[in-house]
Amino acid sequence: MKKTKLFSIHEKYGAKLVDFAGYVMPIQYESIIAEHKTVRNDVGLFDVSHMGEVIIEGEKAFEYVQNLTINDLSVLFPGRVQYSAMCYEDGGIVDDLLVYKLDQKKYMLVINASNVEKDLAWMRANNKHDVTITDVSDDYSLIAVQGPSSKAVVEAVFKTKIDIEYYHFAYLEFAGVKVLVSRTGYTGELGYELYITGDEAFVCKLWDALMKEGSEYLVKPCGLGSRDSLRLEMGFCLYGNDIDQTTNPLEAGLGWITKLKKDSFIGKEAILKIKEAGVTRKLTPLIALEKSFPRPGYEVVCGDKTVGKLTSGTVSPILEKGICLAYIDSECLKHNCKLEMIIRGTKIPMQVVKLPFLQK
Repeated sequence: MKKTKLFSIHEKYGAKLVDFAGYVMPIQYESIIAEHKTVRNDVGLFDVSHMGEVIIEGEKAFEYVQNLTINDLSVLFPGRVQYSAMCYEDGGIVDDLLVYKLDQKKYMLVINASNVEKDLAWMRANNKHDVTITDVSDDYSLIAVQGPSSKAVVEAVFKTKIDIEYYHFAYLEFAGVKVLVSRTGYTGELGYELYITGDEAFVCKLWDALMKEGSEYLVKPCGLGSRDSLRLEMGFCLYGNDIDQTTNPLEAGLGWITKLKKDSFIGKEAILKIKEAGVTRKLTPLIALEKSFPRPGYEVVCGDKTVGKLTSGTVSPILEKGICLAYIDSECLKHNCKLEMIIRGTKIPMQVVKLPFLQK
C-alpha cells in the first residue's frame, strides 16, 4: 500500500489507519462524531492526498476536456473550478471530478482515488485532440481545511488576507513555495483545499503550521470517516456508492451539471434518450422516522413491493437521525408511496426530504 507524505503525522496523532484505494489512510483520530462536529463548529484538517490529479495541456485542451466532460467548460476562466463528470457512451458515469482551468491551454482534472487507473485509460482512449495527458497524482499532496474558522487559519498560515470566491482558486506562498489554494471541499462548510508540491518535510511543515495557527480556533485532524458523514449530510454523491457506470447523471440528481445544449460530449446521445423517455428511478434523500442506522444495501419497500435500495447511509451527528440516499422507483415517488426501510426483517418508516439534509 502507498503512504502519503503525511503518514508520519497520522502516526504522531494516533490515527486509526485503514487501506483505502491502495493507500494507508486515517479513518479517524479521536472519533468520527467528534471530528464531524469539529468541522461543523470550528475547523478540521484532512489529508486527501490520495486523490488523483491529471494535467491536460495542448492547443486543443479546451476542445478535449469539453468533449470529455458533461458540464460546460466555456464558462471557465483561469482561476475557476468546475464540478463535472465523465460518462460512457451509454450514459453511465465513469467518474465525477473537478476541472481547474490553469490557463487557456492547460487544465487540471481532480479525480477519485479508486478510479485513477480507469480514468486515465478512458482519457487516453478518447484523446482525439492530440493533447498531453500527464498523471501528476504522486507529485501533489492535498490538505483540506474545512469549517467556519478555516479562512482565519489559512490567512494566518499564508500571512495574507484572502478573498477567494467559491469554486475559485489562487496561488499563495508558504516558506517560499507556491501553493494552489482552492475554495472547494466535500463538507458543505466554508473550506479550502491546498494542492502542495514538495517533499515530505515541506508538506508536514505546512500541516504543522495549520495546526499551530489553528489552535486558537480549536483545529483538529480529521479522518475519512467524518469526511463521509459530512458529505452525506449535504447530499454529495460518492462514487462507488451513489454513482458508478450503472447510473446516469439524470437519475443521480446531476442534471444540473449535464449541459445537453453543448454541441457534443461523450454520452450525450444516450442521456438525451434517457431524458426523453424519463428516468425510471431517482437518487432520493430519506430520513428515518424511528431510531435506526441506515446502511448501504438495505432494501426500501412500499407495502410488500421492493422499490429501491440504499446507496449511502449513516446517523447524522448533527440531526441525530438516520439519513440516507437510495435509488427509488420513479412511479413510486410520483404517487407518494409510503416508504419503509428493512433492517434485519424490521420495517422502519422513511420520509422523503429535500437536500441538503442539514439546512445551513
